[in-house]
Amino acid sequence: MHIDILTLFPQMFEGPFSESILKRAQAKQLVEIALHNIRDYSNNKHKQVDDYAYGGGAGMVMMVEPIDNCLQKLKSERNYDEVIYLSPDGELFDQKLANQLSGKKNIAFLCGHYKGVDERVRQNLITREVSIGNYVLTGGELATAVVVDAIVRLIPGVLNDETSALSDSFQDNLISPPVYSQPADYKGWKVPEILLSGNHAKIDAWRHEQSVLRTKERRPGMLDVD
Repeated sequence: MHIDILTLFPQMFEGPFSESILKRAQAKQLVEIALHNIRDYSNNKHKQVDDYAYGGGAGMVMMVEPIDNCLQKLKSERNYDEVIYLSPDGELFDQKLANQLSGKKNIAFLCGHYKGVDERVRQNLITREVSIGNYVLTGGELATAVVVDAIVRLIPGVLNDETSALSDSFQDNLISPPVYSQPADYKGWKVPEILLSGNHAKIDAWRHEQSVLRTKERRPGMLDVD
């Protein structure tokens, strides 16, 4: 998978993309992530990328030209399955969408700032708008990092145990069951006996039951999904 990220602050990705799973995925050449500073594509001598909104109002707007210049350069090098804009009013990101995006070959992400991007970007250059929640962040970088992490970990070969992602919360419209590790008894806090029994059929049944119970308690709406 190849991922291009259009941003005003590429240094914000240094931490998330240089540690843990994402670092390993890049080292294995299972994913290639390229960062592009939108300011480099401004034709203004001051590298301006924002201006006041037509009609007035508070806040600045990211201009269409630098974003278009950057995307046209990238599109001359590869075809994109999706060009995604991270926006509070986009479709809500979930595990189903993560699964879908993990199978793509080329994805570009646009990180917005200020009061957002010129609407003509959204109308003409973007194929999909995604939100990670009903709240507003300072910019799209953190949201992009979340989405990239969620989809890259699903690429075959990224996780050491490829079956691990299949048992994650939300994969089957259920929350994952509780998990335990050593010691079996800590300060009188004991691991359920069923998990120590060695009877894998009963353990699987117990885990499914716990997943259903947790989902009813914490995400009851998920059980209504077909």
